[in-house]
Amino acid sequence: MAEPRIGGATRVAAVLGWPVTHSLSPVIHNAAFAALGMDWTYVALPVEPGEVPAAVAGLRALGFAGANVTMPHKEAVADVMDDLTEDADRLRAVNTIEVVRDRLIGHNTDAPGFARFLAHDVGFEPAGKTALLFGAGGAARACALAVARAGLTRIVVALREPARAAPLADALDGFATEVEAIAFDDAAEASADLVVNATPLGAHGEDLPLPKLGADGLFVDLLYRPAMTPGQQAARAAGAQAVGGLGLLLHQAALSFELWTGRQAPLEVMSAAAVAALAEPA
Repeated sequence: MAEPRIGGATRVAAVLGWPVTHSLSPVIHNAAFAALGMDWTYVALPVEPGEVPAAVAGLRALGFAGANVTMPHKEAVADVMDDLTEDADRLRAVNTIEVVRDRLIGHNTDAPGFARFLAHDVGFEPAGKTALLFGAGGAARACALAVARAGLTRIVVALREPARAAPLADALDGFATEVEAIAFDDAAEASADLVVNATPLGAHGEDLPLPKLGADGLFVDLLYRPAMTPGQQAARAAGAQAVGGLGLLLHQAALSFELWTGRQAPLEVMSAAAVAALAEPA
């Protein structure tokens, strides 16, 4: 297959983050563009903290089609959008920017992406169940919104500073899901059907104070590097199902792709490209 050529008519999308060199998003989206024969390209743009307003303005000025947003900029980007979708406004976090003529629209595809991931990849039904969530940042709030919308009964949020759970509770205003904040180290005594790690802990071998999980339990680590975290190992040793964050990454990416292009994302192609990239030596 000939290498795609980038020319004056090539549409450009990007991911904004700091750091961003580790991102799988360029691999995923460029594989999708190539598979569909589209004259598009996707690049990673490192944006230092404090430079978000200038970087976002540059997207519009340079004619970008859109962008994804990763840590630590999801909340800062929400503050500089012209319009926010309902989920982005509720979560006060943007992970996808859509450039529509002269306006920047902030979306959050993490919440519907997590819902798709639970339904299609692991077959978990949140209705009537309980969850334990490590962390309360933008990704954590998106996961909480997804399961609350699906009828989850109760979410326990484990934090170093439990008072920081307030924005997550606010994001679920209007839903029947109960939210309780506890000290991080007390999580081992909690009871939950679903446990989600939305913190960086585990990327370098750190352990989490996991509660007891039985055969019906599910542990989701939003990290996708390493492929097997200590949390996943512990959950599997206890007999529970445990998965990493690649599925969420792919589903939210597919939703972003569809927003920008108006075409159905080739999810299998995107998945294969991500798996191949993760298999390469670091």
